[in-house]
Amino acid sequence: MDIGEKVRKVIQELVLPELEIIKAENKEIKNILGFTNKRLDDINIHLIDQSRRIDETNKRIDKLYEVIVRRDEHEKLERKIVRIEQDIAQMKEEIQSKMAA
Repeated sequence: MDIGEKVRKVIQELVLPELEIIKAENKEIKNILGFTNKRLDDINIHLIDQSRRIDETNKRIDKLYEVIVRRDEHEKLERKIVRIEQDIAQMKEEIQSKMAA
């Protein structure tokens, strides 16, 4: 064997085992990355579902708010009507007392 072949053989003996270790580690990293990406996809699906549920809840809250506002406005109108009816009754009494006098 000449020197070039010996050097090449020594380098192969040193580098090839390390290269196999690097390949195995790379394969393991790719597997972990695949699992991580799958988990991220699952989390994204879950977040989309949560977002949809939040939107539905917000719509229900908006409808409830509208009902509450309408009820509040209704109560205000009822109070105004009672005051107006009282004012009318008072005016009738005043008119009747002036007519009687």
